[in-house]
Amino acid sequence: MIRRRIEEDEDNAERWLVSYADFITLLFAFFVVMYSVSSVNQGKYNELSSSINQAFTKRESQQEANKANETLTKKTSPKNLASLPSDAKTQVLQQERDAMTILGESLSNTLSSLVHEGQARVIQNNKGLQIDIKDSALFVTGSADLIETAKAMLGEMILPLLARKHTIIVEGHTDNSPIYIQNAAFFSNWELSAVRASSVTGALNKLGIEAIRLSALGFGPSKPISDNATEEGRSINRHISIIILYDSLNNTVGNSVEIKPHSTPLKQ
Repeated sequence: MIRRRIEEDEDNAERWLVSYADFITLLFAFFVVMYSVSSVNQGKYNELSSSINQAFTKRESQQEANKANETLTKKTSPKNLASLPSDAKTQVLQQERDAMTILGESLSNTLSSLVHEGQARVIQNNKGLQIDIKDSALFVTGSADLIETAKAMLGEMILPLLARKHTIIVEGHTDNSPIYIQNAAFFSNWELSAVRASSVTGALNKLGIEAIRLSALGFGPSKPISDNATEEGRSINRHISIIILYDSLNNTVGNSVEIKPHSTPLKQ
């Protein structure tokens, strides 16, 4: 029994070497990991640093380009013409006029049936674009309420107007026949023309044009475009004018011209 106990003690004395070896192995692995974490791949570091610098440089360059373009746009805007040289000013005005011509062609084609019947016309002048529509295409005689076909017509015109931000003035005009004799709703042609202009303005606003872009004016019989001595002349004088203004207001780079629907002559 004594001999067996001595043999077990000798075996146990050697076991600490196993634990020691395991500890040294773990310690070695720990230092290897620590070294690998603390070591930096200089090539990858330089590549990362370069990419970050390029990204920030590109962003700054883009911001500077956007700022320069914004400044250029402001300088060449029709609202800032005073600061431009004469040639540049003429170029900006011509570009504005060309854009308005395209709008006029679109509206003239939309109103082609009325234009062919002599009920409407589209004119480009130094104010902008003027659409004249006879009162009979918009109202019942002596009334300021838009008829249903007139509302539909304005609805067809609205898309190109919504795509732009021009100021729009609606003018009401009448002939010089006294209205109070046959119409108890209005005291004068001035009142009738103003309320009719307001009716068209309100319809445009309901169709989506911002109120800040719209205004209504009533001129009564004060600005005739034909002779009030004849029935035909008076019929022409009773109309609504929808005027789409240039941003630069008095654009004088071209003459006043009537814009007609494509391929079909205007009925005289």
